Amino acid sequence: MPATIRSSRSVIADIPPPPGGADTVPVHHQVAAADRAKRTGHAGAVVWLTGLPGSGKSTLAMALERRLTDLGWQAYTLDGDNVRRGLNADLGFSPQDRQENIRRIGEVAALFADAGSVCIAAFISPYREDRAKARIAAGGRHFFEVYVKSALATCERRDPKGHYKRARAGLLRDFTGVDAPYEAPEQPDIAIDTETQDVERSVAQSTTGHRRSTKLRPCASCCRLHSCR
Repeated sequence: MPATIRSSRSVIADIPPPPGGADTVPVHHQVAAADRAKRTGHAGAVVWLTGLPGSGKSTLAMALERRLTDLGWQAYTLDGDNVRRGLNADLGFSPQDRQENIRRIGEVAALFADAGSVCIAAFISPYREDRAKARIAAGGRHFFEVYVKSALATCERRDPKGHYKRARAGLLRDFTGVDAPYEAPEQPDIAIDTETQDVERSVAQSTTGHRRSTKLRPCASCCRLHSCR
């Protein structure tokens, strides 16, 4: 189950020191998570979409961002291709680079959640261990692993970017599902079958799923994150 929200001070206190940590001193925020939730009307969270290439992660993420924004939530999507154009432009697709890609995004998503936003991360993120580390990076913030499920044959038939065709022709190496592995979630918080559901229904399931799974809305009277209403 998702962990409960704690103050930013307690979250920072739980972060292990980096290499050479004796030379760094954490700077504590004067604004706690509850203060941010009081302003936005909801707690921060990470909604992590994982699945094969072509399963529909980006389409679902952007539609979910639109839906949450229309509902008055503060939401933002980190998409795999977009991030590789900037922050992670120096990374390739080797196992080591994939791990570093997800490590960085896990930390960035945690910062978005700490700021009070619902951060939607749409990444293949093929390794269970790396997704588990992203959950750990979220600390005490809500974290939802969403498995965007679709059979390999279906994803390859869709092939929206032509990557499967290039990979089968030997023109694209280390492509997930062809010559690189994908480790499906064993116990995702939400599983969405994009083979049988359209975008609208998938967004509705995702929105309802994470709102029911956690007390994201603060109490109307005391602004603490619990189930007064």
